[in-house]
Amino acid sequence: MCGIVGLYLKNPELESRLGELFEPMLIAMTDRGPDSAGFAVYGDEYDAGVKLTLQSDDADYDWQALADRLEAAFGSLDSWFQNANVAVLKLASEEKQVLSWVAENAPDVRVMSAGQSIEILKGVGLPTEVAARYNLKSMRGSHAIGHTRMATESAVTLQGSHPFSTGLDLCLVHNGSLSNHNRLRDKLKRQGISFQTDNDSEVAAGYLTWRMAKGETLNQALKSALKDLDGFFTFTIGTRDGFAVVRDPISCKPAVIAETDDYVAMASEYRALADLPGIKEAKVWEPEPAKIYVWERDGAKVEAA
Repeated sequence: MCGIVGLYLKNPELESRLGELFEPMLIAMTDRGPDSAGFAVYGDEYDAGVKLTLQSDDADYDWQALADRLEAAFGSLDSWFQNANVAVLKLASEEKQVLSWVAENAPDVRVMSAGQSIEILKGVGLPTEVAARYNLKSMRGSHAIGHTRMATESAVTLQGSHPFSTGLDLCLVHNGSLSNHNRLRDKLKRQGISFQTDNDSEVAAGYLTWRMAKGETLNQALKSALKDLDGFFTFTIGTRDGFAVVRDPISCKPAVIAETDDYVAMASEYRALADLPGIKEAKVWEPEPAKIYVWERDGAKVEAA
């Protein structure tokens, strides 16, 4: 089942309202995924180094102590803040070095995302509970994607929740199922892509990370995915500069897109879009099978067969 939503703001004046507009979209997909929910927000840009989102299962985790240790190790911690059981830290250091340090010195925390813009927040519970836990309504930014999960073949855990991120500022949410993810996971591991779960959606994210690390654009990586990923899927992908939607050639999983001069929004069902401003005047359509839709931050729009 599961539900996916995405909102890409073309009008910068709306960025202060991103969470306000996006939260009802996520909650509208509760019937499709009541077990857990998650979302990625792009905003609060940091160009001097790496921005990390770290999560702990311990509600009383001492984030201040970890921040102090990171500052001692790298000599620079520009800022950090706590959001429930998550901390977002900005370090003027190289991403690989920081992630290596965290893996070795703080194995009790989970890296949710890394980049210059992205923050991933997710957890077990109804979407309305997860949104309230992380104060989604107050968040600002340029775009966001989200997922509500109905776990039909695995346990209900935070680890199995979406979005999945396997590269800098890249994340993916998925409605559907891949049939060749185990074979593909082994191939990607040999290419240096690491995974935290057995979820097939994380493999899809890892595949895109691998293709883009080879120099492909997001659009090119998605073209390759249509050839190499077996199964049925609707993907919504976020990057620092863009937002994309693609369905498999059969397209048995639902999706709808709405576009105005101010935004592009997508959801598994139209009801998640119904309360957006200007929706009555929006261009609304169902994305075509195996067609890639990409919106870039610079205003460019790409539609590729």
